[in-house]
Amino acid sequence: MRHYFGFTREPFAPDIRVDELYHTSALEGTKERILYAVNLGAVSVVTGDVGSGKSTALRYASATLHPSRYQIIPVVASTGSIIEVLKQICMAFDIEWNFVSPAKLIRSIRGVVADIGKKNQIPVLIIDEANLLRMEVFAQLHTIGQFDMDSNPLLSIILAGQNNLLDKLMYLTSRPLASRVIGRSHLEGLKQKDMAGYLKHHLEVAGIKEQLFSEEAILAIHQGSGGLLRRANLLAKGSLIAAAREKVMVVSAEHVRIASTEIF
Repeated sequence: MRHYFGFTREPFAPDIRVDELYHTSALEGTKERILYAVNLGAVSVVTGDVGSGKSTALRYASATLHPSRYQIIPVVASTGSIIEVLKQICMAFDIEWNFVSPAKLIRSIRGVVADIGKKNQIPVLIIDEANLLRMEVFAQLHTIGQFDMDSNPLLSIILAGQNNLLDKLMYLTSRPLASRVIGRSHLEGLKQKDMAGYLKHHLEVAGIKEQLFSEEAILAIHQGSGGLLRRANLLAKGSLIAAAREKVMVVSAEHVRIASTEIF
């Protein structure tokens, strides 16, 4: 497919550079809310369906945080206990631990957070898939970054996850953490009018200036993906492969249908 169409690189690849992302108002708005919360030492929440671009938005926002001023600590959440999650955070902070007490783990993390603050840096804890966290984690997560009787927040936290993340934050035990949220973003699928531009942009990134997708194919990709970026990428790439097999230079709705049979 790549050689048939003359792509200079793999189209619709998941590892696209931050400076090559397709810019939307939702992406820019999410970045601004994250940065606002980060600079106040607060919590920001990003929600959306699977494949809506949450991780991409996190990458985009993180790229604007200069390492001389910010220290980013990325963690992928799990369904483990509070101890297991705190150990994950310790590893992300590069903290050595050999104990299983939540209090000691929290103390170690707070110590590192304080040390980072003394260097005039802002530590930013990014937890992806945060909807997987247990309620006990939400109840204690805020304690690792609050100092001087809660008057000196040194740690910014970004929580990203599916829509039920908001439900978990509404529980009474989550209120101390939820009360620190000052930036909420919800990512939805692209509108049909934006899908043509999105596909064209990715073709150009891969070295093709012509629009290879027919109007019917663009409509089929939008309908088949619901506007969700990950699924749209899979349908676009699969339909290009189907078109290359038939030795045609324009992707049709039938090619999209063929691609849809290969993915969930």
